[in-house]
Amino acid sequence: MNSTVTTSFDPWLVALSFAFAVIGSFVALTAAGRVNQRGGTQSLSNIVTVGVALGGIGVWSMHFIGMLALDMDVGSSYSMVDTFASLLIVIVATSWTVSFAARSPDKLPRLVTAGVLLGISVVVMHYLGMFGLKINGYIRWDYGVVVLSMVIAVVAATAALWLAFNSPTLNRRVAAALAMGVAVCAMHYTGMYAAEFVCTTESRNAIPQGTGYISSFRLPTLVIAITLMMTAVLSVDQLFQYLRSKPARLNA
Repeated sequence: MNSTVTTSFDPWLVALSFAFAVIGSFVALTAAGRVNQRGGTQSLSNIVTVGVALGGIGVWSMHFIGMLALDMDVGSSYSMVDTFASLLIVIVATSWTVSFAARSPDKLPRLVTAGVLLGISVVVMHYLGMFGLKINGYIRWDYGVVVLSMVIAVVAATAALWLAFNSPTLNRRVAAALAMGVAVCAMHYTGMYAAEFVCTTESRNAIPQGTGYISSFRLPTLVIAITLMMTAVLSVDQLFQYLRSKPARLNA
């Protein structure tokens, strides 16, 4: 017999997801301003930093912390294929679109095109991540709200790219990161509002099993490990950039 799953959100984890969205956005906005180099070249290091910070931490980590905030009265698990694919897609897409926009950030058509593509990649990440959530049942979608979440993602992504190249001061970058954090979370939780979970078994606590599935109880460990790994990558990259910018210190 089908029955609707009761859901609720942990406000502390929701707040933590917002914090990750803001932190990732701030690092990405800072790095985006350093993508273009003298001589018309681009900094691959900063492009990757933008992708990992915004796509990996600001969007992906935020998404799965938001999923940890979701409490359901049924057993659940996650498909590792979908989970890792969503991470790879959003990092690659974020890196490429920022590089594309940075070549002529003053040209509105290019900026809008990049914003649309970036927004779509965020949408793909979110709903692929949702597809990776497995319960003994299915998700019933409100497609009107799904479309609304897509619009939010595209508008937020376009605004983020504009802010990335028009926020030279620290105060403006902080304000831009806060605005982007609100937008990313708005997209995520709007998408969550579009989902109604339906259980199709009497064994509500049974955890779905399958190749490459992990229990939702193990999700926090996975998210923490991957987020720490991405943070370490960013830290090492920023350290190398700092050392390269201070050749005199290296020769001392």
